[in-house]
Amino acid sequence: MRLTLPMLAWASAALLLAQFAPAAASAQTVDPGERTANNLQPPAKVMAAVGIKPGMVIGEIGAGRGRYTIFLAKRVGETGKIYANDIDATALAYLRERCQRDGLTNVETVLGRVDDALLPKAALDMVFMVWVYHMMESPVPMLASLGPSLKPGATVVIVDPVPADVEDEFRGAPAGAKHTVPTKEHVERDAALAGFELVRSMTGFLEKDNIFILRKK
Repeated sequence: MRLTLPMLAWASAALLLAQFAPAAASAQTVDPGERTANNLQPPAKVMAAVGIKPGMVIGEIGAGRGRYTIFLAKRVGETGKIYANDIDATALAYLRERCQRDGLTNVETVLGRVDDALLPKAALDMVFMVWVYHMMESPVPMLASLGPSLKPGATVVIVDPVPADVEDEFRGAPAGAKHTVPTKEHVERDAALAGFELVRSMTGFLEKDNIFILRKK
């Protein structure tokens, strides 16, 4: 199942309504839009495939309201940490409330810029992003900004829709809407310009998404 722009807009509206639901109810239910998205990128399957383990320190780019952050935080556990980055302060405020409701104390939000994640230096075992790369206004500067934050041997994981689905998603978008079609060649080119190399690509592993893993040169 592909999430089209109208479906994404509906999911966003549902998430906005959920913000005003009672805390107890929101802690017990999963928003339908999130459930649909998580079916496309099953968190347990993805996290196992890219090597996320307890104790890791991970920077999540484009964390938003925390759809994947919650799973990442639980996976790394109390000895690990998630730096949840976004350029949307309102979304990050909701994420902080969500973590408080869920009893997660290992998540720290980071308000970044479109060209700089502003993550802590030399602190991360991995940078993770899901459904973010193709939406970036400045993918090369953003990727380059991640380098100083990585520990030796750390990876950058990109989970993004197959190119055909991205093209379909933006076919009805307003004029001037920026996006990147995430082909392997495009990711590899952006990675090289930012000082990274593509070390692994997983095509066909997920039904509607590809996974690209980068490492600093």
